[in-house]
Amino acid sequence: MKINIIGAGVAGLSAGCYLQMNGFETEIFEKHSRPGGLCTGWKRGEYTFDGCIHWLLGSNPSNPFYLLWSELIDLSSIEFMHHDVRMDIEVKDTVDRHGSNVFHLYTNLEKLSGYLLDLAPEDAASIKKLIRSMRKMQGYEIPPMIRSVPELLPFWEKLKFIKHLPLLFFMMRWKNQTNFTFARKLKNPFLREAFQLLFDGDEMPLLIVTLPLAFNDKLGVGYPVGGSLDFVGKIEDRYLALGGRVRYNTTVEEIVTENGRAAGVMLADGATVPSAITISAADWNYTLFTALRGRYVDKKILALKEQKELEVYYSVFLLSLGVSGSFRELPRMLRFPLNRELVSPDGTTYSRMEIHCYNYDPTLAPEGKCVVNVKFYTKRGDYWIDLRKSDPEQYIRKKTAFSEEIIRILEEKFRGFSDTIEETDIATPATYHRYTNNWQGSTQGWLPGKNLIAASPVGARIPGLKDFYMAGQWTQPGGGLPVAIKSARTVAQMICHAYKKPFVISK
Repeated sequence: MKINIIGAGVAGLSAGCYLQMNGFETEIFEKHSRPGGLCTGWKRGEYTFDGCIHWLLGSNPSNPFYLLWSELIDLSSIEFMHHDVRMDIEVKDTVDRHGSNVFHLYTNLEKLSGYLLDLAPEDAASIKKLIRSMRKMQGYEIPPMIRSVPELLPFWEKLKFIKHLPLLFFMMRWKNQTNFTFARKLKNPFLREAFQLLFDGDEMPLLIVTLPLAFNDKLGVGYPVGGSLDFVGKIEDRYLALGGRVRYNTTVEEIVTENGRAAGVMLADGATVPSAITISAADWNYTLFTALRGRYVDKKILALKEQKELEVYYSVFLLSLGVSGSFRELPRMLRFPLNRELVSPDGTTYSRMEIHCYNYDPTLAPEGKCVVNVKFYTKRGDYWIDLRKSDPEQYIRKKTAFSEEIIRILEEKFRGFSDTIEETDIATPATYHRYTNNWQGSTQGWLPGKNLIAASPVGARIPGLKDFYMAGQWTQPGGGLPVAIKSARTVAQMICHAYKKPFVISK
């Protein structure tokens, strides 16, 4: 039985692996010349610039996603680095009791607890409650919920989930807590400002920070040395070893439908490739409104199109620099305030900057050198996409001028920095859109709402179309690599269930 899969990102490759394991014939169609989708990197001269992985959820058995990644690749073949500090945040208006304006978000909970209590003993009750919440999260059993699809289980199997109700109650208690609501409870001005700046001034669910930290503490969240290119290459190798096929540089123009079912895909050259089932592991907007021509939409989908219920995740202006120095003194990730506001050509105004120094991964640069990137988030990705189409020369001028201004700011912050720059690469939302088709150049699908555990309005199926499934970051707000592999596994399980085949994992 033939299954066509659109997109060779992590979700598409993972779905292909699981389906090949279960006896299905699959073929993946990828518009780019390489695998990975958003999980990617690229080489410029002696340097490799990474566009995705900062850390991977599931680097050891303390995290349930270790089980899923282990089904596809040999995690023992990957060297994981576990950072002592997740990020450093320079606050603007206050200093701590020791005179420092830098907040350290430690990944070890004992160290984080001691640090926070030393900074703000007057906030001991709130701090201890926060640390207790992460300790409690470590004690819950999560794997059955990650590896199963509850709606496919018989009633007696669903009853087993009753023992996981304490986890649900815990999540319910914390679901509406944001970095802002937590900050408002704090008496210490430095700590209050630091929590307000966890997302550079945006209000987001606190669980986005506390859940990974709970697993960071157990070394279940780590950075895979070699970055995105090496990591996704291992998944591609597994897929090909299982007998899967990938057609690179191949654009799917349309998902062919017949009598209310997905019957195959039509390629850019006009060729049609029939299949029994079609899976889109590609962009949501492209899938529904380009490949399916808007034929299978309802009020809920149209509301999502208008972003009434969920917003599209930020896009990114990414400046990557190869520098002739190890810069061991720089933090791994630093966010700091600017002396003057920086205005992007797309109209977004920034008062802070985020730099990421890869001084810990020797595979990305020659010895004694390293990669540094600067990332600016924007909700105006269409500006860059439209500009590149309408006026390519102006597009190049504007992105270059903006990059030069960023470098000037870096030089003010770190004297002599600009003299070390050997290689420069600029990626805009138009770059992300060009290579991945992601709507508005989004880097992760949907932006999560304040209620992180609310029922998702998107999923694997769409109304009125049989033999069609979606997998990937657009099937769950927040996105990320965990959603990519989980959604791929779920779709494979649903297909096996539909064809009355037991779902199996082969090594």
